[in-house]
Amino acid sequence: MWIEDLKLVNFRNYEALKLKFHSSFNIIHGNNGEGKTNLVESIYVLGLTRSFRLVNDKTLILKNASLAKIEGNVHNRFETNYKLILSKEGKKVQINNTNVSKLSDYVSKINIILFHPNDLKVIKDTPSIRRKTLNIDISQLDLSYLKDLNLYNKVLKQRNAYLKQLLVNGNNSSSYLDVLTDKLIDYGLKIYQRRNDFVSLINNYLSQIYTVIAGTGFLKINYLSDYSDLSKKDLVNLYQKTLKKDLTFGKTSIGIHTDDLIFSLDENDLKEYGSEGQQKNAIIAMKFAELELFKKQKGYYPILILDDLFSELDEEKIQNILNYIPKEIQVFITITNLNQFRGVDNKNYRSFRVENGKVMEVVEHEQ
Repeated sequence: MWIEDLKLVNFRNYEALKLKFHSSFNIIHGNNGEGKTNLVESIYVLGLTRSFRLVNDKTLILKNASLAKIEGNVHNRFETNYKLILSKEGKKVQINNTNVSKLSDYVSKINIILFHPNDLKVIKDTPSIRRKTLNIDISQLDLSYLKDLNLYNKVLKQRNAYLKQLLVNGNNSSSYLDVLTDKLIDYGLKIYQRRNDFVSLINNYLSQIYTVIAGTGFLKINYLSDYSDLSKKDLVNLYQKTLKKDLTFGKTSIGIHTDDLIFSLDENDLKEYGSEGQQKNAIIAMKFAELELFKKQKGYYPILILDDLFSELDEEKIQNILNYIPKEIQVFITITNLNQFRGVDNKNYRSFRVENGKVMEVVEHEQ
């Protein structure tokens, strides 16, 4: 899979932009604050309909403009045109100039794996950040996962609202609560199984890739869930045992909405005992493991975006990372110093310089 061209109108600091990309490496360089990340962000938004930054969609629109447009032609066995329009009223998407009514039917058409400096939060931050990352990655592989997750969250909201109602009314029994709990368990089991399968498959590649990048260390992701190894009958009993607690606090205390991931290096928790360099290498290894999983399950590699990856990495690790990337992958790399990319073995690429919201193609290199 690769994106051939990109058209932007009023996106971030780009009033109007048209670019053609290389099917292999695309190097986007320039000083900080010039718009490098904005450029790769537009590709990500075109694919996933949301930014990887914690922003309101309205901030993606150029100041004083009424709407923003992102458009690109993507190759995956055949060429397809994708378009996303952002306005103050919301977002609209099109495939080959035909409107797609549900965003859930559009997401996962363009597959993207991203590394961004904020990804270190996956290890450092709260379980909700790790669940969010897990949800984004699995939904690109399995569209039904996103639908089941939305249904789970809908039932969870209903159950919490009813628990609060029971708390106010002082009623400790309800057949309607049993119905909601049953639905929650059914959707939760589907989500748990897919999360568990995903993490297991990632672990098949993870440690080997980490060793290639860092030189040594056994890396593993441990998936923690209330649903772990439990049947539906077991879960019904578990929800019964926690009912008093749920009624006391007016919310559901167990379920896949409390799941977590623990990264361990040589059996030590990376969050507690790992250096920032080890944590960064672990996230890179996870992203590359996802590339291999995409290839195995879908038959092709997704687009890879490496935003500000090379800052604070030594030359050896940069070389290890670049030389590991398979030739079939389209890659977008943002860097401040073009020399960080030079000297890499047999790489075909286009180089773009970004300066004050203007993008100039500097060189196309073919070998």
